[in-house]
Amino acid sequence: MTLLPTRFVIGASTSAHQTEGNNVASDWWALEHADGSPMAASGDACDSFERWPQDMDIAAAAGLNAYRFSIEWARIEPAPGQWSAAAIDHYRRMVQGARERGLEPIVTLHHFTNPAWFARAGGWLAPDAVERFTAYVETVLPVLDAGVSRVVTINEPNMVAIMHRVLTGEVTLGSGLGGLLPLPHEGVRDVLIAAHGAARSLLRAHRGDLAVGWSVANQTVQWTAAGAEQGRAYRAAVEDVWLSAAVHDDFIGVQAYTRTVFDADGKVEPEAHVARTTTGWEYYPEALGESIRHTADLLPGVPILVTENGISTRSDEQRIAYTTGALQGLGACLDDGIDVRGYLHWSLLDNYEWGNWEPTFGLIAVDRTTFARTPKPSLAWLGEIARTGRMP
Repeated sequence: MTLLPTRFVIGASTSAHQTEGNNVASDWWALEHADGSPMAASGDACDSFERWPQDMDIAAAAGLNAYRFSIEWARIEPAPGQWSAAAIDHYRRMVQGARERGLEPIVTLHHFTNPAWFARAGGWLAPDAVERFTAYVETVLPVLDAGVSRVVTINEPNMVAIMHRVLTGEVTLGSGLGGLLPLPHEGVRDVLIAAHGAARSLLRAHRGDLAVGWSVANQTVQWTAAGAEQGRAYRAAVEDVWLSAAVHDDFIGVQAYTRTVFDADGKVEPEAHVARTTTGWEYYPEALGESIRHTADLLPGVPILVTENGISTRSDEQRIAYTTGALQGLGACLDDGIDVRGYLHWSLLDNYEWGNWEPTFGLIAVDRTTFARTPKPSLAWLGEIARTGRMP
């Protein structure tokens, strides 16, 4: 059994659009309500804009010591240059509320969604995109000053660049949720890397004690001998270039769920007998440890924070089994001297999963009519690990 380092954090993650509800000024709200949209609407989501104190109370009572959530840019700046003092105060109170409950608030500044006006003006390909983003970051400094010590600038920028191609109709996601992801848009990639660097510089200039990083959607790419060339090329475009952009960061966020395997014919689908999650992904808890090791190899000296890891399943016993395997891999990384600073489970709540209500990643079930929260056994299980500092 691995004893966790003294300052190792164990908690859970959420994002604003997926939990808050009625994010009406965002581009995702517009996409959900466009004529002919195949997406389910987020609607009230989990009503966490109002119920965040309850969410934090449950997490803290279970024993978790960290909570990652995002600030919604569309609420802060619903129209160009129109800054909402009420929204800034809302997120400042969330940071303070987390600290009061013994939860470290780990704040994400951009988690997939943009203000609708930003998207209409060209989004990340607009000539002033970096300046718009850094103006937003500067505006939310009072939120960070309320008690944030670690901030994620952009969540899964590699997925943002991939989804740009999907949402513009250039490509499709492939054969459903289990299919091969297309390559990221290179122009969006370059702008996102520039935006991250600009935000990092701004944040460090403002507060030298603020740890700044971003999180990458690790694909845990593997290959047979015949698939090595394809696998390496795919990993370089979808993962490695994004990890390498964090070489000067204070930490890198690892987000791993499953693996992608290549042979000579491309992506290998799991055999029929292999277990899958309800999103169609291969059940593969080893993904976390393998992704940590690859990230550490690529970024020696950069601390690692697991910002997302979890499983969509109807069986909470399976969730505990999956997370046990993932944490065992993480523990082995710690035993080998890899600098991992914490583990944040995705997600705290069963929430809106980007056009779909079916996936259930949460440690807490949420009734979509009454918004009643029902903690699952997995929450108490993970909380006990946080309290005792002992890995399974």
